[in-house]
Amino acid sequence: MNLSLYFKKFFNNSQSSGIILIFCVLISLLIANSSAAENFQHFLDQEVGTHLFGLEYPVSIWINDGLMAVFFLLVGLEIKRELVEGELSSFKNASLPIFAAVGGMLIPAVIYSIFNTGTEYSNGWGIPMATDIAFSLAIISMLGKKIPNSIKIFLAALAIVDDLGAILVIAIFYTEQIHWSYLLLSFGVTALLFILNFLKVTKTILYIIPGLFLWYFLHHSGIHATIAGVLLAFSIPTNASNVEISPLEKLEHQLHIPVSFLIMPIFALTNTNITFSSEMVAGVTSTLGLGIICGLVLGKLIGINLFSLIAIKLKLSSLPQNSNWLQMIGVGLLAGIGFTMSIFIALLSFKEEIPIQDEAKFAILIASFIAAIAGFIILSLSSKENPELEEN
Repeated sequence: MNLSLYFKKFFNNSQSSGIILIFCVLISLLIANSSAAENFQHFLDQEVGTHLFGLEYPVSIWINDGLMAVFFLLVGLEIKRELVEGELSSFKNASLPIFAAVGGMLIPAVIYSIFNTGTEYSNGWGIPMATDIAFSLAIISMLGKKIPNSIKIFLAALAIVDDLGAILVIAIFYTEQIHWSYLLLSFGVTALLFILNFLKVTKTILYIIPGLFLWYFLHHSGIHATIAGVLLAFSIPTNASNVEISPLEKLEHQLHIPVSFLIMPIFALTNTNITFSSEMVAGVTSTLGLGIICGLVLGKLIGINLFSLIAIKLKLSSLPQNSNWLQMIGVGLLAGIGFTMSIFIALLSFKEEIPIQDEAKFAILIASFIAAIAGFIILSLSSKENPELEEN
């Protein structure tokens, strides 16, 4: 096969990015538990940027708040396109991820609280509420055409609503101080972006430049800046026609390869550097560990599917097109991959309590691993109920 055709096929294969992501996770864990761990952490803690305008941050912050805002931009573009012309264009389909996300946040928090109310771990109730959108989408992408596209879109929409919920929880309950002047400036820039959309401005650069200011203001407000990517995405103009390529579709196409094969692997490589210790293992059977694992694995599964069932029975929503309840169970499990967002909340919940932080990290890693494997297996098996998917 011609080398250029091979690379084109590789980069266009949705399974390739998932494989690379898992490889980066393994490499990161190996580094974190080797003699190179200290040097790698030193690199992540190294501040880069400029003091001018307060833009000097550790490498890890540039990755988690900067590069991941681009990832959220891409996912936001995909969701908006589906809302306008795709799987989420009807109210019943669009409402389901919202109901599911609410259940997927409430039930895990309740389960965690049952284990930990009145203990020294009670402040960590927000840990199992989060879904790691990057890893969950990477796992489902590895299934390729074995599952309908509507299920992938449902998971992406669910994860975005979930992450927005987690960001609100962090802002309200875990952020020490919100800088309201920067937050008001963020609202102003967001309004400007949607005015540009209303005026039918189609030059993408005229959205990207205000989008950079939006990221800056949100970051300085104290709220997780990745939300800037979603807000920017929803302001980019599109259309309901498949004939004319819209600015949104052009930008989505341009971002696909760099996000899938550069940003997400870098994110995985820098966020999985967990150094194992005996204290971590001991914490798994504590109420902290049990609350996190049961909250992420069982809480997400029960919450997402219970609230989805209620919404469907009340005729407020409908199942994603060509999907079934076995696939919804698989999605509920994949949403239990809390990983980096859960770890972030754990660090905020137990500030300066390093042993508890380490126990929480290990429990999150175990829960995310169980959720990923179980979700992948369930979704793989679900394709047998829809044999026509294998034929496409």
